[in-house]
Amino acid sequence: MADKRKAIVITGCSSGIGRECAVHLADHGFIVYAGIRSDQAADELRRVLPGDRLRPVPIDVTSEQSITNVYKLVSDELAGGGLLGLVNNAGISVSAPLECVPREEMRNQLEVNLIGTASMVRQFLPLLRAGAGTGGPAGRIVNITSGIGRLALPYLSAYAASQFGKEGLSDALRRELAPFGIGVSVIQPPAIPTPIWEKQAAMADRLFDNAPEAIAALYRDRYAAFAKANDASAAASPNTPGDVARAVEHALTARRPRTRYRIGKEIALIALATRLLPDRMLDRSVAKNLDLES
Repeated sequence: MADKRKAIVITGCSSGIGRECAVHLADHGFIVYAGIRSDQAADELRRVLPGDRLRPVPIDVTSEQSITNVYKLVSDELAGGGLLGLVNNAGISVSAPLECVPREEMRNQLEVNLIGTASMVRQFLPLLRAGAGTGGPAGRIVNITSGIGRLALPYLSAYAASQFGKEGLSDALRRELAPFGIGVSVIQPPAIPTPIWEKQAAMADRLFDNAPEAIAALYRDRYAAFAKANDASAAASPNTPGDVARAVEHALTARRPRTRYRIGKEIALIALATRLLPDRMLDRSVAKNLDLES
């Protein structure tokens, strides 16, 4: 049986960054309760890393009942022990001009990325505090956002709203939970090749198809240029999901974890630019980089 004192819950492990984090941490000796949405994803994870350290569990972060169920499962298995970490990775990306994004899609974006994160934190805080009550350290929270949490891009207004919100939530929680010894870190990955981009493209096609043609026609060509530039940026990125997984491990285990982990030069430059450049200059730079100047 793996060491229960090294138990972690991660959401959004069916693919991409979440899956890489789950496998990496389980391979490094942690018990990982890996949140998935299907039996197929669970079977794939078990094939990647057999044994008892990687434990797929069904988590739908938009369902309070689902979150409560997995909390009870983890709590029962830890039998009074504390949870080392909660990693909030589950996310979707609604990409389209805001005029083409229906209210229900905007709500779903916020439900998954922001409200789901808050619900997971609220439910699992007793287990994160429990470690300190048994003489060990309190647990830690790691929230995975993106560079869009600092610099909002056109056609990603819904996604930016959720990620800016997650950044603000993380700052508030870090200060709110400091008296209990619970650390809160943010991981900001750049655009890297993961299945989220295919899902984003499929959603954009659907939103354009469902929008009134007169509205969709106003944006279609510019959106195509944006999507092409965005895809090229992700494909050219030197960073990988493994870089994110290593940052998550550091945030969970370092004596003094960082409050923010900026993965790659791109995110470091975004952070610098948003601090130093006037908004209008940022607007021009974004338009130029995304081929949206005309």
